Amino acid sequence: MTPALETIGLQKRFGGLTATDNVSFRLEKGARHALIGPNGAGKTTFINLLTGVIPPTSGRILLEGADITRLCPELRVQRGLARTFQINQLFPAMTPLETLGLAVSERKGSGRDWWRVFGSDREIVDEVVGIAQRFRLADVLDERTSNLPYGKQRLLEIAVAFACEPRVLLLDEPAAGVPEAERHELLATVAALPRDVSVLLIEHDMDLVFSFAERISVLVNGGLFTEGTVDEIAADPRVRAVYLGESVDE
Repeated sequence: MTPALETIGLQKRFGGLTATDNVSFRLEKGARHALIGPNGAGKTTFINLLTGVIPPTSGRILLEGADITRLCPELRVQRGLARTFQINQLFPAMTPLETLGLAVSERKGSGRDWWRVFGSDREIVDEVVGIAQRFRLADVLDERTSNLPYGKQRLLEIAVAFACEPRVLLLDEPAAGVPEAERHELLATVAALPRDVSVLLIEHDMDLVFSFAERISVLVNGGLFTEGTVDEIAADPRVRAVYLGESVDE
């Protein structure tokens, strides 16, 4: 079966520094896959390559079998690849209703006139309400985004990415900065994402990784160190050594 997303020999060099080192990776359709690694492992560079923020030095990126290596970020979104960021990219003065209305209107080609189209198009309104309910935002639709609890802001960012109708969704540390009391809601919402969306989670919170992922890839020094099921990665002494500095008996 053609994977949802695939890289073949992906490499990125910044001068003499190799940030992504010949990474060949597959995200299967419907996957719940996590990418982990210590600080400096190259996770952010890898995600920026996937989404077109930076070009690769060599290698290829395939989205459902189609080569997107040289496509700009906007065209990748149109092809079905969406992401969230470590630090949210929301408009603080807008409400979730306005933010989601803009996202849905933009996808439908009426982004310039979204404030007029949104109020008069029942289909867009219904879709926005449905997304808000899925992401537990229905009770805060009219609140300024800047006034929302941080966990709600993170949910809104995922909701905006979901509004783009992605087939592949990259979640870049969605729990970063979220207080412990708000993480359960975020965890439950991420876990309930529909299976027709393949998800790659980049995360330091191992509770979130182990509760969400079915398969895990470990990135170290820009290269793919190992990959396996959750149980295999949890039991791998080499992974513990990488994270905790433990010695490994050969």
